[in-house]
Amino acid sequence: MNSTGSDTPPYVIFRQALDAGDLARIRSLAAAMPRISLQDALRICLLMRDHDGYERAAIRWVGRFALEARTVAIEDLQAAAAALDALPDRPDAAMEQLLRVCARCGVT
Repeated sequence: MNSTGSDTPPYVIFRQALDAGDLARIRSLAAAMPRISLQDALRICLLMRDHDGYERAAIRWVGRFALEARTVAIEDLQAAAAALDALPDRPDAAMEQLLRVCARCGVT
């Protein structure tokens, strides 16, 4: 049995919270996760876009992207940072841009 008192794998519980947009639960569960994928971290940024701590989460995401992407150029980092900057005001267009940059750089 895991720390949530069920036999459900922790990642499944984390994804359920992510799918539900339950930011408080996501934060709690993420703290206990050994690793969060870049794609999941990007979804967390999307959920945090109107909350305190968004800028810090976005900066951490760009840093991880720079280190973990298979191929990445400065232009890709600039595009990702610009999209994250636009995310609070234009989430659909920003996420589309981020997903294109991720695909181009081999982040799945």
